[in-house]
Amino acid sequence: ARAVGRACATNPVSIAVPCHRVVREDGGLGGYRWGLQRKRALLARERQQADGKGGLA
Repeated sequence: ARAVGRACATNPVSIAVPCHRVVREDGGLGGYRWGLQRKRALLARERQQADGKGGLA
């Protein structure tokens, strides 16, 4: 868990390496290098796209 956290904390290309998808064992969001607000937004966008509501090509 610590190795994953360290890798995500130093990840310079967050979209290419999707560290925002890493969640805590208890289901909590944990931390995110660019802030939890951005992490929530990225996860919500992916959820919408997976549900077919993304509207993006």
